[in-house]
Amino acid sequence: MTASDSTPDFQRATRDSYDTMAPAYVEFTRGELAAKPLERALLSTFAELAAAGGGLPVADIGCGTGRVTAHLRELGLGIDVFGIDLSPQMVAVAREEHPGLRFEEGSMLGLGLPDASLGGLLAWYSTIHVPDEELPRAFAEFHRVLAPGAHVQLGFQVGDEPLRLTEAWGLEISLDFHRRQPERVAALLRG
Repeated sequence: MTASDSTPDFQRATRDSYDTMAPAYVEFTRGELAAKPLERALLSTFAELAAAGGGLPVADIGCGTGRVTAHLRELGLGIDVFGIDLSPQMVAVAREEHPGLRFEEGSMLGLGLPDASLGGLLAWYSTIHVPDEELPRAFAEFHRVLAPGAHVQLGFQVGDEPLRLTEAWGLEISLDFHRRQPERVAALLRG
């Protein structure tokens, strides 16, 4: 962190990188779920579980362009789904792409939602940008906002070594991808 800004460095770099990439990223991911039947099935199962959870809203944390948020709504299960993303430009793209859905700026380290207010929480490939030492804090925040018995679903990259990208689509970025083993993530969630 810098003295003038309380935003952690990793969040600032992630936000700035996605702000830079937003227009290219929406095109890159357009129609992506159509080619991923397993991901669609996992998301559908999560949506069904969340729909059975008493009518509380479902949050897509790190929603990016809103494509997964929209997919959950399009399943027709009646869930009140909305997206939260760190990047103002990604939120702007999500709002433009999916005008009937709600998207907000926010951080998974401090969601700004009331305790026990969500019937489900999806973090689909968004925790990959959170360093290991901050992941317990994010998971504690997820736990805080989830109602008892609510469901959480994570998507993340499996591996042992992080990846740093400094360029995407000819744009300069600084984006870290933290790959993790499922057993480690499960242990952190249990904690």
